[in-house]
Amino acid sequence: MTVFDFTTESNISNWRILDDVVMGGRSDGSFKINEEGHGEFSGDVSLRNNGGFSSLRYYFESFNSKNYSKFVIRLKGDGKAYQFRVKDNQYNRYSFISEFKTTKEWQTVEIPFSKMYASFRGYKLDVPNYNGNQMEEIAFLIGNKKEESFKLLIDSITLE
Repeated sequence: MTVFDFTTESNISNWRILDDVVMGGRSDGSFKINEEGHGEFSGDVSLRNNGGFSSLRYYFESFNSKNYSKFVIRLKGDGKAYQFRVKDNQYNRYSFISEFKTTKEWQTVEIPFSKMYASFRGYKLDVPNYNGNQMEEIAFLIGNKKEESFKLLIDSITLE
């Protein structure tokens, strides 16, 4: 099942940047469809004012995902580490997360639901791992505890 397939014609109005500025930080992320038709999440992470992250979130209507067991994401990064996040309920303060490292080449990242753990503001919670029954928000986040520029190209996000 396709969650999102990026093309030059993609409507990205439900994709939003959420940076540490919500907490006084100075990071600056942006998102666009590039000339090749890929989603391009890029910017600068700053540690000033207790900052340190930039995220890209995709909001959608809740749907039943219990017939699937993992995310499959085709992307090209910059050699840096990122997090992929999912929320089963957008009103939960926590997300279920998985970390992955990019290789500077196109790669396919597989993230089993069962390996995604609950986290809030960088702290792992005593909550069972993601059961995959439903979802209504996904996100990419960079926050490696250092100042850095970043660029992540996203081709597709599917469920298997």
